Amino acid sequence: MQVYFFSCSPKNISTKYYYENEKVLDRIEESYKALYPLGPFNVGFTDRNFKTVSLEIITDTLSYIYEFGIEEPRLIDTLMAYDLNAAKINTLINQMHDIRCTWISYSDYYVDQKKHTLILMSIKPVALKSLFSYAKYYVLTYFPQPQYFDSEGRLLDKRKLRRLRKINGEVFKRINSKVCYAVTGHFR
Repeated sequence: MQVYFFSCSPKNISTKYYYENEKVLDRIEESYKALYPLGPFNVGFTDRNFKTVSLEIITDTLSYIYEFGIEEPRLIDTLMAYDLNAAKINTLINQMHDIRCTWISYSDYYVDQKKHTLILMSIKPVALKSLFSYAKYYVLTYFPQPQYFDSEGRLLDKRKLRRLRKINGEVFKRINSKVCYAVTGHFR
């Protein structure tokens, strides 16, 4: 009996996954980017079956966190109560469900003491399930402008400094000039 072991580096899996799903991922990012300024929110799924939606609505003073079943009418009612575009956010949630996107949010980062924002998107792909590994997620970052990378494709803090930029303690690698990834054990 012969046993073969095949190995795929996270780079190959992540880059391949991104390009296979690029249109859907970019559509989710664009929808979220358009909806967020109308009323800040973050959204994701909190269960393995992608049936429970976690919705964080950010106001001037507080952040409100709600959980709903994906088909629950209270989800739409809550979005409407905060004057959010319920139809478009529901479409975004369904797109996230279809591609197994566990979370999407804005995050701030600073370069030369100047504030910038990026979009973090976490995905739980089926392809990463393995008998020998713990739960893993792809975390994609969408930057508004091209970033700097070293010769190994790792995200740099600045062009001249050559210091790696870590986001949530993770080193991200290049997919293209504006999109990076990390494979992590946590989804946010």
